[in-house]
Amino acid sequence: MTVSVWLHTFGCKANQYDTEVMRQELESRGAGIVADPAAADAAVLNTCTVTNQADANARALIRRLHRRHPALRIVVAGCSTALRANDYRSMPMVSGVVVGHDPGQVAAVAGLPDTIGSSDYEPVGGPLLRANRRGTRGWLKIQDGCDRRCSFCATRLARSSSRSRPLAEVTAEARVQSSSHSELVLTGIHIGHYGRDLDPPSSLSRLCAELLEQVPGVRFRLGSIEATEVDDLLISLMETSDGMLAPHLHMPLQSGSDAVLRRMRRWHTREQYRRRALEIAARIPVLGLGADVIVGFPGETGADHAQTAALLSELPFTYAHVFPFSVRTGTAAASIPERVPGHLAAGRSLSLRELVRAKGEAHALSRLGGGALIAVEANGTGLTGDYLRVRVQPDSGSPGSLARVKIGGSASGLVAHAPGARAALPILSPSGAA
Repeated sequence: MTVSVWLHTFGCKANQYDTEVMRQELESRGAGIVADPAAADAAVLNTCTVTNQADANARALIRRLHRRHPALRIVVAGCSTALRANDYRSMPMVSGVVVGHDPGQVAAVAGLPDTIGSSDYEPVGGPLLRANRRGTRGWLKIQDGCDRRCSFCATRLARSSSRSRPLAEVTAEARVQSSSHSELVLTGIHIGHYGRDLDPPSSLSRLCAELLEQVPGVRFRLGSIEATEVDDLLISLMETSDGMLAPHLHMPLQSGSDAVLRRMRRWHTREQYRRRALEIAARIPVLGLGADVIVGFPGETGADHAQTAALLSELPFTYAHVFPFSVRTGTAAASIPERVPGHLAAGRSLSLRELVRAKGEAHALSRLGGGALIAVEANGTGLTGDYLRVRVQPDSGSPGSLARVKIGGSASGLVAHAPGARAALPILSPSGAA
């Protein structure tokens, strides 16, 4: 009898990728994936541990699932289990705990036998992900773990040190996924450290150059990368690849105050970040630039906040993820005194969000009348290289393709049109054929 499995993911793109690998392994062993836990024999929860609240959210879902579906077999995996395995094992409604993200262990704990040869496998034993079933764009995980020691972060504790996938394995998986996706997002925990641990050493920019050459017709997009790790070759590839390395950088800032950055144990200064962002923007005029910002970090003063606001105002950000500091047990930041009151942090967060929202709107309006290469999605929308969501007209390409369009619409919403009056639209398939 087929075992039906419901999957749920908390957290980042790396976790989303890991869930897709779990899904592929489960299916290779005969499981059926269902969209409703009421129809499932087993539930697999891939957890996040970025904050204490993330752990609490996982435990709350476990209790809710058991209350509504008492016969459901509940399997818990992911980052939270790496730090809180015994907490989950102590919950009587949990059937099994997998420490980390191993797809074979997840399948085994879910009650599915091993069937050798049912899936593609890398030489090291992990599966090559064929496709992302969750969306039109695919994810390409290039490394795991992190060697930095930011005082607020528990992810390094859960994921361990940085480990790069060999270049040949990454390109092999990109080729496999290119038959299903016209855009692949390079993801990981600290992708800017890609290749440092390989023999011989490599780098993220060299990997991107290899992917552009070996897997033509696919647009590659970088996940989060530190400003100090964007080298000149990476910028050159964005300049010269005709949009196939998306002109989009998400560069975590966290704070615009050097005093706060030191308490966060960040390795860059305000000026180093500022100078690199301006250098990049000067070379790539149409750029999607995003950041993460933590407000209300312990010890943050009004003057510190003003410095962050000034930097966000000066630099050409098109969006930012702004959120108040949240204590994470086990991190160095949890023991820093001088906590900022919650209402003050919330107010600072709101002001920065409004600032960046206005900058994003201005950037979107500046794109009206211009051209763009979009990844056409299945829901009637598309994504530009500079990370703008547009509504796709029927003549602007089929889902899963790349299309060159003209941007129209208004401040209330951008629309992608075929360029020219009734002109034929060149559409790029994942294989690169026009």
